[in-house]
Amino acid sequence: MILEGKVGIITGAAQGIGRAYALAVAAQGASVVLADIQDAGPAAKEVEAEGGDALAVTVDVTKSESLEAMVAKTIERFGRIDFLVNNAALYGDLELTYWEDITDEDWDRVMAVNVKGMFLAAKAVAPHMTEQRSGKIINISSGTAHAGIVGALHYVTSKAGVIGFTRALARELGDFGINVNCVTPGFTMSDASVKIMRESGAESLEDLIVSAQCFKRAEQPGDLTGAIVFLASGLSDFMTGQIVNVDGGWVMH
Repeated sequence: MILEGKVGIITGAAQGIGRAYALAVAAQGASVVLADIQDAGPAAKEVEAEGGDALAVTVDVTKSESLEAMVAKTIERFGRIDFLVNNAALYGDLELTYWEDITDEDWDRVMAVNVKGMFLAAKAVAPHMTEQRSGKIINISSGTAHAGIVGALHYVTSKAGVIGFTRALARELGDFGINVNCVTPGFTMSDASVKIMRESGAESLEDLIVSAQCFKRAEQPGDLTGAIVFLASGLSDFMTGQIVNVDGGWVMH
């Protein structure tokens, strides 16, 4: 197991893709903290049922004090932090809409969670990784930042910001032996994606994207977990500032 003895935090891990990440890293031997503004207890119990070591923590990624408390609980329980998966994002509650109909409040809310949240989470774990002279920060962006899509300007813009954040932070933290990389998933059939399509009347979106991919099937959460395990492991030790695109060949990047 390539993550044996490692400790990781995954934000937005109560359900969906974040839950899949937690199960995957635990299966490779990592102890995992499932952090979410929602109750991550059921997902943590799933990890434990599979033989993993898990801790559920309630966190609001827009609040630095909440993230600092998350880190303190992780250190108290496990003694170290080896990787952070910055996964928490506003997505499932969004509605596809014309860009001029996006309110100031919705724009600010998306930026607060999807960009500022990653900054604050990285800021909370960095002192511990710096002291260790090692650590992996894995930011989750989106293939929409490469392709551009209609109806989600605030979301796409926030995910493009994650790419710039990744590259700049990799420069900042390289001297401390900390790797910072980014994954851009394609259109993944999570519960959130199904909800968006149904509520926005865009049920044909799945077929449209699949038809543009090299692999003619819908992407599933499990298709992303290998990249996360790789980036959290020692196999990626000389890789930083990179964008790993996992989308079945939808966008060539």
